Amino acid sequence: MAGHNKWSKIKRGKAITDAKRGNAFSKLAKEITLAAKSGGGSPDMNARLRSAILAARAANVPNDNIDRAIKKGTGEIAGAALEEILYEAYGPSGVAMMIEIVTDNRNRSANDIRVLLSKNNGTFADSGSVAYMFQRRGEIRLDKSVASEDQLMEVALEAGADDIQDEGDDWVVYTATDKLFQVANALRENNLHSRSQKLIYQPQTTVTITDVDTAKSLIRLYDILDDYDDSQNVHANFEIDDAIAEQLG
Repeated sequence: MAGHNKWSKIKRGKAITDAKRGNAFSKLAKEITLAAKSGGGSPDMNARLRSAILAARAANVPNDNIDRAIKKGTGEIAGAALEEILYEAYGPSGVAMMIEIVTDNRNRSANDIRVLLSKNNGTFADSGSVAYMFQRRGEIRLDKSVASEDQLMEVALEAGADDIQDEGDDWVVYTATDKLFQVANALRENNLHSRSQKLIYQPQTTVTITDVDTAKSLIRLYDILDDYDDSQNVHANFEIDDAIAEQLG
């Protein structure tokens, strides 16, 4: 992905905007609820819940929101029954997409996603036709001001991280799914505080977009899917050529 990372900066700007309007809080709360539902309400006994709570705290989610989300997951507070669904899709130029949904109404969400895709040059993909292009991994993002590359590598790799990448303003640490909490905890213990940590679907290969109209179409589709109320995460295997990203401004 070297030389084509401006799309990461665009996504980061969107994430900051989402956080300001509360969209990120809602997604983090849903992850906490699901984690508590699947593994219990004790962070000490539930690695997924520990990671979800740390991610929420890194995003400054209030403790009351975190406690309420946990209690919804354990059934102490009444709430709609949530389930996780993973949709596979194609965007413009055959770009592969993985759409993580958390919903209390599977049929509604499926219909909504189908409509959003069809109206924005996308289509549903057959099960398995896209998933093989992605790898499930842990991702930890840190502002570059937190540490030098050497400092970060020393701690992260010793803790079991797989890789560290430079993405403009961010250091990005990748881990195996079962090492996410372990690595994030080691970083925190060394005062290397992350901006976010989560499980992602990382594309194995990427398509570099060199056409402005195609780039605009893909970003529009990505934003629409990501802004959908039941959407938890959207992953895609495209990057935007730096020259095109500059034109997008």
